[in-house]
Amino acid sequence: MFMVFSFECKHFTTCAFAGVLQVSGMRVYTSGDVEAVNGTDVRLKCTFDSSAKINPELVIVSWTFKPLSGGRVDSVSHYQQKPYLPPDGIFKKRVHWAGDIMGSDASIILREVKFIYNGTYTCQVTNPPDVHGPVGEIRLRVVKTASFNELLYLVLAIGGGIAAVVFCLIVIVSCRRCKRKHRQRQLEGDEEVPRKERKDPTAW
Repeated sequence: MFMVFSFECKHFTTCAFAGVLQVSGMRVYTSGDVEAVNGTDVRLKCTFDSSAKINPELVIVSWTFKPLSGGRVDSVSHYQQKPYLPPDGIFKKRVHWAGDIMGSDASIILREVKFIYNGTYTCQVTNPPDVHGPVGEIRLRVVKTASFNELLYLVLAIGGGIAAVVFCLIVIVSCRRCKRKHRQRQLEGDEEVPRKERKDPTAW
């Protein structure tokens, strides 16, 4: 985020206020560190927030990759009215556009990741007149097996889903039983009323 001052500030509050006015309206948000198992698909999430109205005809999204071992920066994906995917290189047929420009989403999916995909991915978004702003970064780590934390999260997610389903079933069954008991009580009450109204024939 860059701040540009056109005059000398004498007070801290004045400087801060003036600086905020000069800050670019484009903000990019990424997921930071991401871990993926070798051979699986991984979503590289990138969302943005622009002070200007989103114009799908003008928005440009650029994804680049720098290997963990260093070297040149390669283009991963480019979006301008439609996605342009790499025709060759290590990402050929391995990149899928998963974003929604009008939904402020510029995410992509990497198919069947390899160890050579270890590195830093950058997501840059421009939406004229918002053409300056920070670049979002994601550090991808491709591993042989899922880490303990990921397995724990997976188990908790599955367990939580099962618990939610069981709870819903219990609630549904309980409601049905309550309705049945209520109907049975109503029927018993309707049968008792006529019995009380019957007269004893020997009373005559």
